[in-house]
Amino acid sequence: MEYRKLGATDLSVSAICLGSMTWGQQNTEAEGHAQLDYALSRGVNFIDTAEIYSIPPRPETQGSTERIIGSWLASRKNRDKVIIATKVTGRGEAHWLRDGGGGTVLDRKNIHFAIEGSLKRLQTDYVDLYQLHWPDRSLPLWGAGGTTYRPPSKRPEVSIEETLDALNELVKAGKVRHIGLSNETPWGVARFLRAAELGHGPRVVSIQNAYNLINRTFEMGLAEFAEREAVGLLAYSPLAQGYLTGKYQGGARPPGARTTLFERGQRYETPGVEAAIGAYLTLAKEIGVDPAQLALAYVTSRPFVTSNIIGATTMAQLRTDLDSESIEITPEIEARIDEIHQLHSNPAP
Repeated sequence: MEYRKLGATDLSVSAICLGSMTWGQQNTEAEGHAQLDYALSRGVNFIDTAEIYSIPPRPETQGSTERIIGSWLASRKNRDKVIIATKVTGRGEAHWLRDGGGGTVLDRKNIHFAIEGSLKRLQTDYVDLYQLHWPDRSLPLWGAGGTTYRPPSKRPEVSIEETLDALNELVKAGKVRHIGLSNETPWGVARFLRAAELGHGPRVVSIQNAYNLINRTFEMGLAEFAEREAVGLLAYSPLAQGYLTGKYQGGARPPGARTTLFERGQRYETPGVEAAIGAYLTLAKEIGVDPAQLALAYVTSRPFVTSNIIGATTMAQLRTDLDSESIEITPEIEARIDEIHQLHSNPAP
């Protein structure tokens, strides 16, 4: 397993990170523990979760993923062997997340409340990376609205400086080692870096955004921040929620698959997606590589990627995903991928 520096920190994280959002709904506690054991045996030392997990968000399952990781840490007594990343929920109406039933905002009160809950569920005194799950600002998120810019809404929003001040308190208290962003824009990253320069808190060390063969929008603006400012990408949805495996082609709905169960795949069912996926499936067949491993290896190979966040509901899927580390994206394969990208650019932003 390859290890890479997390931003400008002294932490080295595995190039493949174990995502966990299915634990607590699609996966049991025992299955989550088995995945963690196996991933650790393969050299994975980086685990990603969030206070709102498991997904889809529900009051009765909120926090279940952190609890599963916490019980694993307690039973294995190996906290020093892993790097734990979790997230505080951005502005929204998930009233069950906060005491008193209010919505979520990224102010001091909400951030302090959220970290205490996460630490308790994770059964640890600190998290290595604390991320803002999405901005407090009004933005088209998770593919809604594509890449079209829309003027910000007039709703209230917590300033980036106030949010960073609150995160700084957690770092000073030793509850958080480093901070990161997620589902963020180039403007947002720039403002957080500027606020840190002005003394409002620590610099962000990472950004967790979607990145895959059918959504390479990170390359337009954000990749330069990753390279020049040491704000590396933690790439989520590298298989486009499983669509890049080909299992949903032609409208197929395999039993037990996420889209079959929850119908949450709209981001990857936009015009042009099926044709793009078909082209990548053909390429994988031509070069004799599993399509999932081709898609994952491409993401891991990008110079601006710190870690590639994989997720699996079965051990067979997890083994396949981890085996992608042995796939080399040669210049010839990269040229073929870029040819397809030119014809089918970012159909699922």
